[in-house]
Amino acid sequence: MSRRNKLEKFAELLTFPNVYQNYSFKDPVLRGAGGKVEDLKGQWCRDHFGNNHELVLELACGGGEYTIDLARMYADRNFLGVDIKGNRIWKGARKGLEEELSNAAFLRTRIEQLDEFIGAGEVSEIWITFPDPFLRKSKANRRLTAPRFLKMYRQLLVPGGVVHLKTDSPELYEFTLEVLKECDFCRLQYAADDIYRESLPLPELAIKTYYEKMHLADGKSIKYVRIGFDPLGRC
Repeated sequence: MSRRNKLEKFAELLTFPNVYQNYSFKDPVLRGAGGKVEDLKGQWCRDHFGNNHELVLELACGGGEYTIDLARMYADRNFLGVDIKGNRIWKGARKGLEEELSNAAFLRTRIEQLDEFIGAGEVSEIWITFPDPFLRKSKANRRLTAPRFLKMYRQLLVPGGVVHLKTDSPELYEFTLEVLKECDFCRLQYAADDIYRESLPLPELAIKTYYEKMHLADGKSIKYVRIGFDPLGRC
């Protein structure tokens, strides 16, 4: 992608009413269309979506394919795709506007600072779909199922809320299972190293992104883990 094309997309993002952006990790300010400062923490459903439906996050959403397909599937839920790359978010946000999906929006920020913009107990589910597995051991702390992220997800989720991980990476899959053995506040609810070997446990898992189709064409198996949490106040 040329630099010019990226710049054009960044400029267009500023006009999208379904996109909110944080421009600096050191300055946790959220800006919406036209660069207007917004404070939606704890009130995403009321102040952006205009309802009291459940809020579902997709982390590392890339082009937003999963976010958009989930929004198509469940009109009575609100979906917020999160990614740091504006040129990726542009694609999903534009598709959401074209299809008038009022229950899909996008947040551009680093996931490390997600709790700056999402309130405690505001989220019912979190989807992590084909994230970077960060295969080097020195980068294990950046994997989205590392303990530091699981602690944050627990804070953001409602009681009984869950995290879904969908990945083609055997390394990330095994890492996640090992982490769950060590995290005494997490509960493994379901795990499969090949979700298409048997009947899918959830209809949402039938969604196939562009990259998942590539992985399947290459003969890779798709893995799935569902994580629950002990209520806050317990270890």
